Amino acid sequence: MADNSPQNTNTQQEKVLDSIRPTKIILPVIIGLAVIYFLVKSQLNLEELKGIAWSGTAFLWLSISVTVYFARHLLYSYRLRVLSEGDFSWVKSIELVTILEFASAVSPTNFGGSAVAFFLLIQENISAARATAIVIYTIIVDTLFFVFSFPILYVLLGRNFFLPAVSPDSSWDGMGITLVIVWGIMSFYGLLLMYGLFFQPKHIKRFLTWVSKWPFLKKSKGRIEKAAEDIEVSSLHIRNLSWGFHSKLFFATLLAWILRFFTVTAILIALNPSMAQSLYDHIILLGRGEALYAVTAYSPTPGGSGVAEIIFGQFYSEYISPGIAVIAALLWRVITYYPYLILGVIIIPNWIRKLINKRRIKAT
Repeated sequence: MADNSPQNTNTQQEKVLDSIRPTKIILPVIIGLAVIYFLVKSQLNLEELKGIAWSGTAFLWLSISVTVYFARHLLYSYRLRVLSEGDFSWVKSIELVTILEFASAVSPTNFGGSAVAFFLLIQENISAARATAIVIYTIIVDTLFFVFSFPILYVLLGRNFFLPAVSPDSSWDGMGITLVIVWGIMSFYGLLLMYGLFFQPKHIKRFLTWVSKWPFLKKSKGRIEKAAEDIEVSSLHIRNLSWGFHSKLFFATLLAWILRFFTVTAILIALNPSMAQSLYDHIILLGRGEALYAVTAYSPTPGGSGVAEIIFGQFYSEYISPGIAVIAALLWRVITYYPYLILGVIIIPNWIRKLINKRRIKAT
């Protein structure tokens, strides 16, 4: 049976709280800034920098990139509000998504936010079964976006969709192989979770129960068994929801991911307004954004710090020079990554204080 003793539960909660401490920003900031410094020193060409036209058009496109990324945050908040079936207000949804983005920004892989998401929902008086359903459904819709869009982009663009200068006859390079492996991992766990949540939750329960008996997972046995039970309980509720509910989540997810990747496109246009901007180019840029995200999502560094900055220029070398790519990478991280580190430092202490006050009230 799962170990749900108060002592074990408190220990797990302390681990999750520790994972979102504001001090966690130190390492990713140091790594990111160190890499940017190295790239600026080795690649930045001052003549190219002087050639950037900091005109009204450039600032307009930078404003568009910021607006687009903020819209993506609102779409994620809307999705959480829908998943909570209206239990969360807009303000609460925005706050929770900010904390989740902070957790992802300081975690080595994209799995880092899942435990935090479950913990946050439990603290907001969502039952364990509903919290599990929300977390799993979120993982499913996000993962399926990549699982199905990658093959579509490959059919439309060939191997050129994930890296430039790849001819049809060339062999797969390291980045291509990495992307295939990442896509395979995403496909496996995304389709497995979908199968378990929508079709045969009993099979997933048996599978997870079997996995929990593996010797090296002994310490996690109770949590795995509890997850297996929650999946079975939450499956029936999710399957009985209307098609309108599912369609809202699908379109919000689709648009949110597209806006995430268009943020980079807007930055590139701001720095190089003369770059090609045909529909074909925009589709390529979408594909490059997906590939870049997929690779950095499994980076060993928090939030892909360092790795994202280094490989950014490789993905967009057809549209921007190596020197300017350093500036583009810095702007990209300033718009999409560092704000969540700052907001996390502001929001999380206040959220933790509210959480502690709730516990004190319950204890009295």
